[in-house]
Amino acid sequence: MTIVRYDPFRDLRTLQEEVNRLFSTNLTRAFPDEGIGRGAWAPSVDIYENKDQIVLEAELPGMKQEDFDLSIENNVITLRGERKFEKTEETDNYHRVERSYGTFTRSFTLPQTVSAEGATAEYNNGVLRVTLPKREETKSRRIQVTGTGAGTSQKTIETTAETSKAKEATGGR
Repeated sequence: MTIVRYDPFRDLRTLQEEVNRLFSTNLTRAFPDEGIGRGAWAPSVDIYENKDQIVLEAELPGMKQEDFDLSIENNVITLRGERKFEKTEETDNYHRVERSYGTFTRSFTLPQTVSAEGATAEYNNGVLRVTLPKREETKSRRIQVTGTGAGTSQKTIETTAETSKAKEATGGR
């Protein structure tokens, strides 16, 4: 009868070997581009507004205008495109690839106060800037209030057309 020594780490090593085998075979099939994984990425976007417009700025470094598409449909602005990995020479041997490549889609719902008809877009130094003008009826305006009687004086208040319409609909409440 032979004595077999008990190895407490045998099961752990077997599990590790199985996981290594699983990842090494499946990842090379999923990313055939010499091991370069195509990470999901999306360009960074800033959205801000002022009294006349809403502005969307997206960072698209290293991309050309034909690499992306911008559309507005049903009050949703959509930016989509693809940043491709460009290998300069066959003799290049990359040690590390940290920048993300692949397709992207970013969509943003626009408020009802924005007019898509007057939208403009410009692309300079890797930054796409989309300007969306606000509708005229939503811009604020000044209204002169006058009164008669003791202790009243003229006042100027600032309001928007939406507020005025809401007051008219509720009877001034």
